[in-house]
Amino acid sequence: MNAITEMSAEVQQAKLRYGIVGNSPLLIAALERAVKVAPFDLSVLITGESGTGKEFFPKIIHSYSPRKHARYIAVNCGAIPEGTIDSELFGHEKGAFTGAVGARKGYFEEADGGMIFLDEVGELPLSTQARLLRVLESGEFIKVGSSTVQKCNVRIVAATNVDMTRAVAEGRFREDLYYRLSTVSISIPPLRDRGNDIILLARKFAADFSERYRVKAIAIDDSARQRLLHYRWPGNVRQLKNVIDQLALFDSGNTITAEMLEPFIPEAAVRYTPALKSEFGASGSKYDMERDALVSMIFRMQHEIDALKTEIAELSTHSAVETPVITECETIAGRNPERAVSTEIVRYSPFASPLPQAAPAVESVHPGTTLEENEREMIRRSLERNGGLRKATARELNISERTLYRKIKEYGLE
Repeated sequence: MNAITEMSAEVQQAKLRYGIVGNSPLLIAALERAVKVAPFDLSVLITGESGTGKEFFPKIIHSYSPRKHARYIAVNCGAIPEGTIDSELFGHEKGAFTGAVGARKGYFEEADGGMIFLDEVGELPLSTQARLLRVLESGEFIKVGSSTVQKCNVRIVAATNVDMTRAVAEGRFREDLYYRLSTVSISIPPLRDRGNDIILLARKFAADFSERYRVKAIAIDDSARQRLLHYRWPGNVRQLKNVIDQLALFDSGNTITAEMLEPFIPEAAVRYTPALKSEFGASGSKYDMERDALVSMIFRMQHEIDALKTEIAELSTHSAVETPVITECETIAGRNPERAVSTEIVRYSPFASPLPQAAPAVESVHPGTTLEENEREMIRRSLERNGGLRKATARELNISERTLYRKIKEYGLE
């Protein structure tokens, strides 16, 4: 029995109401979980990578809950400055701080009787986390600049793309608040794990663009479908829509081929995907996947460079004619191009050029050092190559900026 026949009537209704496209078992399971928890007044934590569509799930939960006729407020916690977030969430009294010319209700007071959606909840400062924990435990809060305890009756649904267990272990998120928020957890699958949903979404985005802007629709051939299916999609649904919108604009009326996708999805990026899936699987955390990818790359480089060193040594030993001294980098990048080793990492950007830039110098690693030392040296050299620009360095190493910042701090590379 497939995922479509197992889908409940409520899930089918929710998909139609919110325009959710896809029949992936992982997606259907997440939707079923949201529909089942909706009637129960429990806090819910929604987890998933950025761009997977987490914002639809609190709306589904609210629409199937007894609070559906009360107010629904969505708050992006990562977009509010740390100095004002307490005032935004809980309100303030007149004169509580400079600029507080009058009393103001916070989101929790405004949403009384309804539901509040806290997006990017992992970005909350610790002081605000303590206030939020009190609301979850007792329904009480105090406005900024006040000493009066107020009550509210609000259901909380939160979402994050942060690895919360790691955040708790590192002291960036309160453990007691984490367990209070995650009474029920819903995990949203990344696009790369949704199989043929990628093609269904691509067709929908193409049709939507054609209808909205009155241009001829694009078609997608088999070669393009294969490339779409085997790309990692680090930006998930948001990135796919970006790519399809550009194709629908500049190639309207045409049939899209794999060659036409090259500027957005380089062939090298497609070859890289199976390694990620087979080595790390869908269950590994984003941090572990990035670290393991970096370590695996180091070992692959070490193996190939050591093999080339041995080959060069053997050629030098058996050569009867005196030859000029050839450096390791010249041998790899110039004299023996078919065995060239490049440390350039595929950059997952829809704006990537199909033509690679000049490859950086080959980085050698040393068998006698630890993984951490090799990793530190690779990050240091990449920072030097990119002039200290962390965003460019993260793209080159194929890791997130957050992971790069953590590694720079951990290895003392500020």
